[in-house]
Amino acid sequence: MTEKLKLPRSLTAKMLYVSLFGLLMAVLLYILAGELGCLLVEKVYMSEENVAQRKAEIYSRLSSYVSENKVSGKDTKALSQWTRENDYVTILLYDGGNQHRSFSGDKAAVPELNSEYDASKYGSLYPMRFSDGMYLVAIVDSSEAREYVLADFSAMAIAAGSMILLLLLYMNRLTKRIINLSKAATVVSSGNLEMSIDAPGSDELSSLAHAMDEMRQSVIEQMSSESRAWQANNELITAISHDIRTPMTSMIGYLGLLNESDFSDIERCRQFSSAAYSKAMDLKSLTDELFKYFLVYGSAELKLDMESYDGRLLLEQLVSEAEFTLSEKGFSIQRIEFQGECSILADPLYLKRVVDNLVSNVMKYGDRSKQVTIISELKGFRLSLCISNAINRDLDRVESTKIGLRTCKRIMEQMHGSFSIENDGEHFAAELSLPAEYGEEKKDQ
Repeated sequence: MTEKLKLPRSLTAKMLYVSLFGLLMAVLLYILAGELGCLLVEKVYMSEENVAQRKAEIYSRLSSYVSENKVSGKDTKALSQWTRENDYVTILLYDGGNQHRSFSGDKAAVPELNSEYDASKYGSLYPMRFSDGMYLVAIVDSSEAREYVLADFSAMAIAAGSMILLLLLYMNRLTKRIINLSKAATVVSSGNLEMSIDAPGSDELSSLAHAMDEMRQSVIEQMSSESRAWQANNELITAISHDIRTPMTSMIGYLGLLNESDFSDIERCRQFSSAAYSKAMDLKSLTDELFKYFLVYGSAELKLDMESYDGRLLLEQLVSEAEFTLSEKGFSIQRIEFQGECSILADPLYLKRVVDNLVSNVMKYGDRSKQVTIISELKGFRLSLCISNAINRDLDRVESTKIGLRTCKRIMEQMHGSFSIENDGEHFAAELSLPAEYGEEKKDQ
């Protein structure tokens, strides 16, 4: 089954269609109006009654002119002057014999004179008294030529006017669509996001309205997301504030008891200090989680103290601390260090926070029976550090918020570096990298 031909519906195509339709309509109207005008001239203007009336008026004007100026039948100058002043009029003057003369205006058609008078062609002969006697006068009125020209111009005006009117109607419709679209955009921009922006059709204005409505819906969704995030922030702050007060109250109580004791009971003092230390660590854990949350979802940029460091020394220090921490928790470590010299631009405190976060992740989810591999590598102009471990499948599966990993990603991005993870369910690997710079000798090589 053949598909129907779909015509283009852009504004340019529509304007072309309207123009072509207007041109076709104008041609048809020109033909119809021209035919109607010619018919009116033939049937009305050239009717016997109207022709006779016009000839009577011409006869009256000529008779008055002859009488007032005492024109003789042989005064060709005076008769020619009168016919020039009366367009589309020709007079044939007979003296009763075969002698005849014709006088016509500049715009009149001069009839062909035969030796015998043709009444069917020139009409009746009217007697008229001139200063030198009676003459017979035939009057020829050719003003229908002017009427035909007027009918043709009228047809052209009707055709042109109809085409202009059609174009104006289309432009007015197009302008109304633009005005309605502008009004809708104004209402939405004033804050009324519930009003939809719609423009029927499938042209550029419809596409623009659709895009604006999608933008409106996107703003609604964004505001809804921000509202939910704000609500979540409030709930989080409320919950963490409550959680912080609990260990803080206990810690203040233990420290108060410790402060009031006389330190004679060493064992009791040790119990108070141990309990206070435990509550302090709980407090630190809660504040760390709060920091991670706002680091990921906050909009402010981190205040980094970026300086240039020796890449080898900085990574060696960070990896050594990570190795020590993991070793204390029972993990075996395999270290692979890169060869070469380079410098990196970084904030060591935030970089340490990233590594500590990865170490904490290994301690939570890593399999202590498998080695943890730490690889530092210099690849081109980037220095990377990869920490990989096997996942402990015996742990209870608790849904992670992954805030710590998102924190690492954001810190590395703001240090102009990168952070990526891979997790296949069996193994977990995290890689961070920073731009590296070489010494002058390395650059020259």
